[in-house]
Amino acid sequence: MLNYKVISKSLIGGSLAISSIAAYAAPFMTSQNVEVVPGEMLVKFKSGAARSFFQKQGFAGGVYVDHSFKVANEMVYVVKSTNRSLSMVSVLGSLRSSPEVEIAEPNFIYRLIKPVESVSLESMLAPLDESSDPMTPNDPMFAKLWGMKNTGTNDPSGTAGVAGADINALKAWEITKGSPNVKVAIIDTGIDYNHPDLARNIWTNEAEANGKAGVDDDKNGYIDDVHGYDFANNDSDPMDGHSHGTHCAGTIGAVHNNEMGVAGVVDEVTLVPVKFLGDDGSGTSEAALKSIEYAIKLDVDVMSNSWGGGPFSQLLADMIQRASDAGIIFTAAAGNSSGDNDTVPAYPANYNSPNVISVAASTSADGMAYFSCYGKRSVDIAAPGHNIVSTVKGGAYASYSGTSMATPHVSGMLASLVSHVGRLPHEVMRERLLATSVPLRAFKGKVVSGGRVDLYNLLTDTRPVRFEPDPKKWVTVEMDAPFESAHPYLASTVMEKTITVPGAAWIRVNLKKYSTEARFDFIEIKNDKGVVVDKISGKGENSVSEYVDGESVTIRFVADRSVNDWGFLIDSYQVIMK
Repeated sequence: MLNYKVISKSLIGGSLAISSIAAYAAPFMTSQNVEVVPGEMLVKFKSGAARSFFQKQGFAGGVYVDHSFKVANEMVYVVKSTNRSLSMVSVLGSLRSSPEVEIAEPNFIYRLIKPVESVSLESMLAPLDESSDPMTPNDPMFAKLWGMKNTGTNDPSGTAGVAGADINALKAWEITKGSPNVKVAIIDTGIDYNHPDLARNIWTNEAEANGKAGVDDDKNGYIDDVHGYDFANNDSDPMDGHSHGTHCAGTIGAVHNNEMGVAGVVDEVTLVPVKFLGDDGSGTSEAALKSIEYAIKLDVDVMSNSWGGGPFSQLLADMIQRASDAGIIFTAAAGNSSGDNDTVPAYPANYNSPNVISVAASTSADGMAYFSCYGKRSVDIAAPGHNIVSTVKGGAYASYSGTSMATPHVSGMLASLVSHVGRLPHEVMRERLLATSVPLRAFKGKVVSGGRVDLYNLLTDTRPVRFEPDPKKWVTVEMDAPFESAHPYLASTVMEKTITVPGAAWIRVNLKKYSTEARFDFIEIKNDKGVVVDKISGKGENSVSEYVDGESVTIRFVADRSVNDWGFLIDSYQVIMK
């Protein structure tokens, strides 16, 4: 997703506090602010219930069914409240207390804002290396697609990268460049389906294209959906007025060797525009549910989702599970708030469905992008997501940064895998994606796989050796003097200590006790190259840090200028010798 935030909304009947809506929004409600459609709720009944339900439940006037829609052959009712004497909390509470109601929740809003960063078009134009691999496309901006081929000097911002820190695309393209039989639904702001770098790969509904205007020729419930559908505006034109969806589409499937701009992860693929975010970058739960349902009906192979916001939604969770049941993989951006998704979930990336792949963003230097969310239990893998050049609306190109840009790399890779070996059970596909990633210390403890994606490894099922310390070999060494803060520590404290053990293979630190202002004051663990491999915050006792490779480890404590807590005490470390 692009860097986004959700904001509280003034509801009919007064401002609805987050603590109040938390009791009714969902069982896994986070502490983040939530944006909802004012006075609007989605309700699913356990059995067919008539509109008279709202009268017999004793609601005052102004609470009514506005309309309904069907997903997976089940009706969902859009209930509105215009009664200023009733808050949404009270209406939701009454609905949920009824034995006839299965689900009642607000109609949440999901929102995108501007890209985290962008790079000028001029910096993307670079001549191709004439001595490059024969698989290198002739597209003029390919030289700046470091995510496909990283030379160490081709980040469009001019930032120094690491040669080979990419998805290993050229080697993979010797095996397959995809197939038009594989369909990827980009559930987003739509796609500029006329873009010259995308037009060949855009899905066309032949029944509607060759049928009568104003008629549902293919009987799928949508009239004239020639290239997809727009659920944000409820019409058959999913043209992108924002650029976000088009950017994602280009990374997945921009055409190769057409001397136009960029090249996608797969050269041959069918891109299905499914627009649920409007041109302002926002969309509702209702539109998201309809979009996923539409893509399920089209039997797509992959759903690419670079959006997020709101708390847990049971209706959305159920719909994603239906996609899984239909054999469709669901990639999702982890988020751009630099947060730990293990602690504060980000949806849809955190839904516990076997088809959901949560994606963090890596940089051209093979590090975690500063904005990227992470989670050693909830975020699956990292992929290129910083300074990514791709297509945008109006036939143009731009460089964006975000987990939105990382996610389509993974979507394209999974489309390539399906084209090569066919669909796999989601547990098998996930395990293969993670096990074939390149293990890197920058992602250790940050994502489940501990690594960055590799397309060649994925296609060939090549599994890099993951050198892990033998847990039985750790030896504890008492420090001559404890390394500790003042208790409590002072504002703006900065402390650092380096421990060096000649001949060590791995070192980690024992934290006897720590109590710091969570998410603001940190104990950092750095390796001998200065790379932070662990950031510890909050409270704990008798715990160990992530390990570092090599003979030295640096402990650095940094506190801000606000809340001061007890601090930390480190009196020993653990080591495994070579």
